[in-house]
Amino acid sequence: MGAIRTPRGAWIDEGLKALAAGGPDAVRVETLAAALGVSKGGFYGYFRNRDALLAEMLDTWERAVADAVIEEVESGGGDARTKLDHLFTIAAGGERHPALGTAADLAVRDWARRDEAVAERLRRVDNRRMEYLRSLYRSFCPDEDDVEVRCLLTFSVRIAGHFLHVDHGGRSRGEVMALTRQWLLR
Repeated sequence: MGAIRTPRGAWIDEGLKALAAGGPDAVRVETLAAALGVSKGGFYGYFRNRDALLAEMLDTWERAVADAVIEEVESGGGDARTKLDHLFTIAAGGERHPALGTAADLAVRDWARRDEAVAERLRRVDNRRMEYLRSLYRSFCPDEDDVEVRCLLTFSVRIAGHFLHVDHGGRSRGEVMALTRQWLLR
């Protein structure tokens, strides 16, 4: 009986975890193999080199944060407010996949500051996410300025909320997030 191969997706997921923890420099074949409890030889059965893994990690991240999220929201049905509410729930529970977590998103953003190809991909993904938000908000906000402000606030809360360590005037963060959600959906 032959040895069981570590699935390709496991290498990608472990790479995304390493990226989230330490940026692209932390994505090393030896480190990933150790984390997976396997030899690094299996890596080369799937990937030409580390750059090929990095490219597939970005593909996986892009599919997870854009395509898969949009598909999940759309499959739930409902009107635009219901879809936005579902989207907010998904964003709040983003740690269920290594690519969806805030840490992975922030790591890609940091990487994009130093790599123009990554920056271009990030721009494409962010534009796709914003355009989806616009399509939802437009269905109940007739004013394009209002649509754009809501989209920017929604996206900013998702991305920058991680950096904020503030008191909320006697309210919990959860209470303020619920109020923010209500305000955005009004």
